[in-house]
Amino acid sequence: MTSLSVTPAMQDALAWLDDQSATMVAMVERWAHQPSGSWYDDGLAAMGAIVRDAFADLGGTYDAVEAAPGQTVTDAGEAVAIRYGPIHRFTQRTHAPRRVLLTGHLDTVYPEHSPFTRCRWLDDTTLNGPGVADMKGGLIVMLHALKAFERTPLAQGVGWEVLVSSDEEIGSIGSGPALDAGAARAHIGLTYEPALADGTLAGARKGSGNFTLVVDGRSAHAGREFEAGRNAVWQLARAIDALYALNGQRPGVTVNPAVIHGGSANNVVPARALCRFNIRVRDADEQAWAETELARLVDRLNGEDGFRATLHGGFYRPPKVLSPANRALFDLVGRCGETLGVPIAVRDTGGCCEGNNLAAAGLPNVDTLGVRGGQIHSHDEYVLVDSFAERAKLSFLILCAFAQGEMDSALGVDLDAGPDADPDADLDTAPAAGKAEARR
Repeated sequence: MTSLSVTPAMQDALAWLDDQSATMVAMVERWAHQPSGSWYDDGLAAMGAIVRDAFADLGGTYDAVEAAPGQTVTDAGEAVAIRYGPIHRFTQRTHAPRRVLLTGHLDTVYPEHSPFTRCRWLDDTTLNGPGVADMKGGLIVMLHALKAFERTPLAQGVGWEVLVSSDEEIGSIGSGPALDAGAARAHIGLTYEPALADGTLAGARKGSGNFTLVVDGRSAHAGREFEAGRNAVWQLARAIDALYALNGQRPGVTVNPAVIHGGSANNVVPARALCRFNIRVRDADEQAWAETELARLVDRLNGEDGFRATLHGGFYRPPKVLSPANRALFDLVGRCGETLGVPIAVRDTGGCCEGNNLAAAGLPNVDTLGVRGGQIHSHDEYVLVDSFAERAKLSFLILCAFAQGEMDSALGVDLDAGPDADPDADLDTAPAAGKAEARR
């Protein structure tokens, strides 16, 4: 593996990023103190305004993109429509011959009334706080990498698009179409989920499906007319047993029944019960197998007298299987790390993020370019603050290498012509036909 050639302008920008370390740390403390849980609309709006102001310094164009509507199932088993917060879109030089999509999210897993709202220093290099790693810290890394890139002449040959969503922690259902369309307009994707504490990046990712199975039976008095009832809790229990039995039938498939609701009083035969469950798969074949097994289960349940089963949900995070172009992008990231003296390791994971969506849309991407940290999704979440400058410099070098044509042969497309998709098209536009296969 050979390191990159670094021009004097790039050296100056790298030095500038080193000087921004304290600024980035102070910024993440401020941002973390603004709660922005996925369902906290006012918090997301406030965080969105903070990010808009910060990214305005890049001098690009901003627009707020309406998220696609979604649906959820209440604990009572009723399907209701929901709306998600907007996607914040920032663009620069959309007609440039080389284009990169950078993605991140405002939302955190911490709800509106969470007691975890403030940062504290664990030691001189470790900051604990809500979203400091996942992913307010990542957004700050992205912002400063772009600021550094814009300081160099190389930036003039690259168009970039930033999509910052409000619903990543709950599956990107509303922002999914925007991610797909953004992927069609770009050649590579960079996403700013946190790396592991040792700097390891996520490689291939499992796909994830979230489902709710609602079973309806017939209510009756448990003493006087027990035989007239159809016990939905009992039928759901049998269904859960069948779901769990899918584990081990395919090497990469896991099924996790996670939440159940049903019944009322002890003397009433329950008429409705539901189970929320998650399925993880390694590839499209395993996903198809799981979907077939679910359909068979629902058909069997509906074939039993007095019962009706309804399955909600789906695989909103497709598996991320590494294409040759994606492996070439990881190789390039490794060379950028070598240039900085930072070793880059890659490890496959069962977790999911926007990188799954981008890969499924045909876009080679690296999705853990944020800060180094750990214990995310818990009150012990932390960031290693020396990683702000380090990771911003890594992304900066990736952008410079891309601008210098280091990915041209691996992508196998005519970069002088640009991507097939219209860069000014509405974000609901689907990826261009054949485009995804050309990049895989």
